[in-house]
Amino acid sequence: MGSKKDKAVDDILAKGKIDPNLVPSNVGYVPVQPFFTGFSHPVDIVMGFDELLYIVDDKGLNIVDQAGRLQQTIYIPGATDVTQDRRLHTYVAGRVNIIVGGQTKNVAAVYHLINTATGNYQIIDTLIHPYCDGTRSSSFGAQDEQVKFTGLACTADNTLYVARTGPMPDNSPAIADNNVLIFDKDGNNTGYANGLSPNAASLKSVVGLSSIATFAAPPQRVFGINPSPDFIVTQAASSQQIEFRTLWIKQFNDPDFGIIYTENTNLLNYDNSKSLSFLYKANRFENPADVYIAGDQTAYIFVVDANKDSLFQFTARGYEGVNPPANYGSTKQIYASFGGKGQGLFNFDEPSGVCYYKRMVFVADKNNNRICRYKLSTDLE
Repeated sequence: MGSKKDKAVDDILAKGKIDPNLVPSNVGYVPVQPFFTGFSHPVDIVMGFDELLYIVDDKGLNIVDQAGRLQQTIYIPGATDVTQDRRLHTYVAGRVNIIVGGQTKNVAAVYHLINTATGNYQIIDTLIHPYCDGTRSSSFGAQDEQVKFTGLACTADNTLYVARTGPMPDNSPAIADNNVLIFDKDGNNTGYANGLSPNAASLKSVVGLSSIATFAAPPQRVFGINPSPDFIVTQAASSQQIEFRTLWIKQFNDPDFGIIYTENTNLLNYDNSKSLSFLYKANRFENPADVYIAGDQTAYIFVVDANKDSLFQFTARGYEGVNPPANYGSTKQIYASFGGKGQGLFNFDEPSGVCYYKRMVFVADKNNNRICRYKLSTDLE
């Protein structure tokens, strides 16, 4: 007679068992099938302003429509991260070979592409380390091949932030490798995130950056796109103990020192009557691989942790969970984070990228070679 057991149903029922210390709820994320497959270790994903998905994997940059149909693949050497600005210009972090002193060196680069949605793409510029950094001389250092670009994000005015990691400390004439470089829309280096610590973990540090996200993301809100220059970074360095690995960094115009970047202390205001956990809960993350900020009115913050094989979701106030629906009977945030190592509908194997669009969460599930999709149960039609 067969069995009445159904794996999909079992996975959904198991969701409430993820954290026994938290109150279970019937509100949470549910899978939207089919998941997108056919990728080779996808490590980043973003929804472009052209409403196409941009997915980075071993093959390079894959452009996919919202039904999961592959439009084209663009080979980018060593591709790890992708973003798009409001002009529909696409940026991909990868590697490039250059000749230094007669020898070939493989260094970090950001490829600037246009017309990616038309099939007639062009690479119009390449930002190459160390020469794209205005604080560096034209000389090439012995350690420059170890430098990586680990995150890309654009603001509302098409400013590009590039997260960078590497071995050079801050006791040199140039800025440390651990930092965020800032470029204008024409690819000119206009500065860096001055004020952040490259070596010592704190509430305003950039130690071992693994990703960066801004508040300018599709879809545009009813009252316009968020113009904030602030950003959120994740720190994945395993070489030291880092209490807070996901940080909201605020831009501040100091009358004496100009524009500097500093911590957002508002996220330290824990209100246990509103939530059971927080973005700034000590040691909440082990290896946060990517962060994304919803561009709609929810402004939800999503983090995927490659060590915990989990997706975490927070409000813009740093409360973990989602807003309760109307007439829910409680104003406390509803815990909605989930994960655990595996191949099930609520499991991941080293998730490395996350994005959000029109109430849908997309996760680049690296070692399962798939793109997972989820919606809040309250958003299902």
